Amino acid sequence: MKVAVLALALSSASATVQAQDVTIGALFPMSGLNASYGDIFSSGANLAVSHINADNMLGGKLAIQYEDSQGLPQQGVIGMNKLVNVQKVPYVLSAFTGVSKAISTIASRTKTVAVNGGGVGPDLAELGPYFWNTIPLANFEVQAMTPFLINERHLKRFVLVYVDDPLGQSIRKEMEATLTAAGGQLMESLSVPASAQQFSGIAARVRAANPDVVYIASYGSQQLQIIKQFRDNGIKQQLASYSAFSVPEINAQPEALGSLYTTQKIDWASNDPVTKRFVEDYKKKYGKMPTAYIANYYNAVRLFALLGQQLHLKGKPITGENLLAQRIETKTFDLVGGKVTINENGTVITPMQINEVDGKGGKTVGVVAVK
Repeated sequence: MKVAVLALALSSASATVQAQDVTIGALFPMSGLNASYGDIFSSGANLAVSHINADNMLGGKLAIQYEDSQGLPQQGVIGMNKLVNVQKVPYVLSAFTGVSKAISTIASRTKTVAVNGGGVGPDLAELGPYFWNTIPLANFEVQAMTPFLINERHLKRFVLVYVDDPLGQSIRKEMEATLTAAGGQLMESLSVPASAQQFSGIAARVRAANPDVVYIASYGSQQLQIIKQFRDNGIKQQLASYSAFSVPEINAQPEALGSLYTTQKIDWASNDPVTKRFVEDYKKKYGKMPTAYIANYYNAVRLFALLGQQLHLKGKPITGENLLAQRIETKTFDLVGGKVTINENGTVITPMQINEVDGKGGKTVGVVAVK
């Protein structure tokens, strides 16, 4: 009799775990100069939530609690503390290299999983077991772009214009370390403050260096101003960048036409069920094609659901510790773009593609395998 009662109690407890609604957190810039990224990132995350709830993957409803990081480390820490200490979320979506680094210590201390789909600083691979990425980091982006420019476009003289923050500094270090070996030459590395919006002086230094290509490592409204002011100041050379150029504002900017940028390779016409559903439903809802950033945050939320689903089947609560253990056990996941394996250090490695701004959403002009 006691055994039967105990079995019933355990069964009820397991059912309770499976039936609970779940809230995760997101630290996105919802205001300020980088607010457009918050809109982009959340569109992917919210679509994932709607699919997860429609499929009843977690037994209860999934929701996202958003906090405004403004793309700033200090605001990110404030938002992270609220999500962890007040909302008690087990899983937080992060963005921007500086914000991600700032919140990583809180994630490690509280055993809360933080997942980045937008920041690309290579040191995001070194933030501990509770910090994961669904985007290839900047070292892979630079390693894909530089040989393409050198070997395919025969552009060897580079000038780097970079924002003076963790993201820009990491791209500068990667370019300094790898460009010469790839057959290129770094003529100048020019830093700009994160708040700067006037670049005529920088443009004069770029003209004086007379490069073949100008690599821009910035983001948000600043990168738009750099492009426009460089063109207005007579810089006609090839412009190149990383995945921050994969935003609608760049695509719509006349001065950006012909610019090249890297993203991970995604076949938007794939018949893979996850990718096809994502693309079709995104187009239906927003009337346009998705971008890599949108896929990254869809994947970040879907990753949570796949892990949570397994934990529910095992009758285990969704905690940061359990999510980490399940990720290590599972290793490979069906996400937008195909099967993705997450490395021990929380990074992903995928083929990279070179894209060209064409005013129509961007076109792929090359695919590069990186190691």
